[in-house]
Amino acid sequence: MNSGEVPSDLWTEMQAETYDDATEGPFSPEAIERTSSFLAELAGSGPALEFAIGTGRIAIPLTGKGVAVHGIEYSDAMANVLKRKTTDIPVVIGDMATTEVDGAFTLVYLVFNTIGNLYTQQAQVQCFHNAAKHLRPGGRFVVEVGVPPLRSLPPGQSAVPFEVTDDHVGLDTFDPSTQRAVSHHYIRRADGTFRYAPHNYRYVWPSELDLMAQLAGLELEARYADWSRARFDSESTSHVSVWRKPA
Repeated sequence: MNSGEVPSDLWTEMQAETYDDATEGPFSPEAIERTSSFLAELAGSGPALEFAIGTGRIAIPLTGKGVAVHGIEYSDAMANVLKRKTTDIPVVIGDMATTEVDGAFTLVYLVFNTIGNLYTQQAQVQCFHNAAKHLRPGGRFVVEVGVPPLRSLPPGQSAVPFEVTDDHVGLDTFDPSTQRAVSHHYIRRADGTFRYAPHNYRYVWPSELDLMAQLAGLELEARYADWSRARFDSESTSHVSVWRKPA
């Protein structure tokens, strides 16, 4: 990745102002509690660093559990929403592949498919190196991400719908040659028309992430199907993976 080149979508003010509207799935209070409890256990008495901290969906409740959280966020608009909620979480504006902050952390983490926001393999590899650079010996890097749903693709087609409701139609299109994908969101406005909001990302396999971790000097410690530590297997649609920096 060339200096100044960040292969990632920049979230807009409109996206930032509506990001916290969701209250289901990973945005439900129960899911947030499971996620923050999992991360608090790994952080222990040390500080944590969230890559792509966004509006603080996880960082704020994690802070409430006594963890000193710092953040890196690419979008000024997302960070501004967080700053309106709290001034207790320091945030540096920059990309998570190369931006550095002061300090050494017991935990660095990425939630809700955010590793895919870096849509080149090179940037994802750099992200792992950046995480390792910020970790104390014995610290952990945690990534939550979906398993690519390519088995759901009908023969000869490149799109998989992930939500179809009266108010939102969402589908992913995939390019297997580059592992680049686009989430296409069609969102109903109050007047009945639809707003189109695409999101670019790169899907990545668990074994590929393990190799990225190995290149960064990290070792796989655990892999779960979700934040409740359910068993990960060939039918899992997502995973929470934990890599450890050797002491």
